[in-house]
Formats: sequence, C-alpha cells, structure tokens
Amino acid sequence: MKKIVTASLLLGVTLFASDGYEVYKKNCQSCHVEIIEKGEALKNLRKMKAPPMVEVSNRLKENIVIKDDEEDLHRHLFILFVKDYIINPKLDNSMCHAGALERFGVMPSLEGKINSEDKQAVAEWLYDRYENVKFE
Repeated sequence: MKKIVTASLLLGVTLFASDGYEVYKKNCQSCHVEIIEKGEALKNLRKMKAPPMVEVSNRLKENIVIKDDEEDLHRHLFILFVKDYIINPKLDNSMCHAGALERFGVMPSLEGKINSEDKQAVAEWLYDRYENVKFE
C-alpha cells in the first residue's frame, strides 16, 4: 500500500511540475530571444529588448567559477543565481557585458509574477537548454 501511495505522489508531483520552456515562453520570451546567432543579433540589436537567452546562459556559465570544476555544483550555483536574479535584479550583481547593460539596462523584477516552482524550472531550463551551445 505504501508503494502505491508513494508512486501516486511522485506521479502527481511530475504532472504538476513546471516546464521551464513553458515558463520561459510565458515570462521571458517577450524580451529575450531564445536562440540567435551573434551576427544576426548584432543586425537586429535595435529591435531587441534584452540579450538573447543563449548569451545570458553563456555569460552566467563563464562568470560562475568554482575551483573544483564539478558540473553538478556549477549547475546548482547557476540555478541559485538565476532564481535570485529573477526577483532581485541589480546592477551590482549583473553578469552582462557593459555594452549590454548600457543598451538594455537591468531587467525588471518578476517578484509577484513568478512562483518558486517556475523560478526553479526556468533556471534549470536556462542551464540545460544551452549546454554546449555557444553564442557565435
């Protein structure tokens, strides 16, 4: 009986878990292009509202440095940063290039617009979606 209850709970959690790509489409896509080549982004810079997500992911991965280079720890710190930054975006902890900050400014806070499950889901998606994808 315990196995059935446990299996039911796990299934329920899976069914109601947030999908990071859906969270991106709902909360981020209006400003951040999902993927674009660097040359194309430069051509369309005036039309863009924010840096492309591929560049956001790449910049965070470059700037979050750990000594032991353990992938799981790096991913965990990346996710923690994104979850906090979504709610508390500040110039002091931005990892954007100076030119991007000058062009786009600091993103608006999503406080009150996104729940903790959605923050987790979109942060995981942002890390995993651009694994081995470069902004070139």
